[in-house]
Amino acid sequence: MSVSVTHIVDDDPAVRDALQWLLQSRGVSSQAWGGAEEFLSFAAGDLCGCVLLDVRMPGMSGIELFDRLRGLHCRLPVIFLTGHGDVPMAVQALKDGAFDFIEKPYDDNALVDKVLAAIAHDAKRSVRDGSIQLLQQKLTQLTRREQEIMQLILAGKLNKVIADELGIAMRTVEVHRSRIFEKMQVRSAVELSQRLSLLGESPED
Repeated sequence: MSVSVTHIVDDDPAVRDALQWLLQSRGVSSQAWGGAEEFLSFAAGDLCGCVLLDVRMPGMSGIELFDRLRGLHCRLPVIFLTGHGDVPMAVQALKDGAFDFIEKPYDDNALVDKVLAAIAHDAKRSVRDGSIQLLQQKLTQLTRREQEIMQLILAGKLNKVIADELGIAMRTVEVHRSRIFEKMQVRSAVELSQRLSLLGESPED
């Protein structure tokens, strides 16, 4: 798993330096970027952590960068740094999926607390994504018949009912059930249902 890094995107070198020093004082790794374009060229990879993003910058603004990141399906939580006049834009960005915004001048501890919350959110998302990927790999190991029987198991049907519906011996259903549980690494229909519920979770949960 990649190391979590807070990416500071701000055109003011003094602000970048101050933020890096602040984050370092709380043990948070960071990387500073002098503009939106500079960070955008780096953001296509599989990154972990969060983004501290200034709303107003020359060239591409923070809001424009945020929109571009969404277009790239970059999942890093974004915290906007805003002036008083930028609050309406930041509120709209929240509705569009930003993690939070902090109004300048900000309280140092409050800022770092939000950064840590964003990093924790991203770590949870990363673990969930990994679990979903593993689950999908397990599902591909099931035969078509096993997938069919699995759906009937999830519907709460007993082996005898499944056997009658499919016109097969109950012993055959029992063998398929055992193989399904083995491949999916579960011990019961309830556990199987709980695992598969991951596939229905929203990415933003």
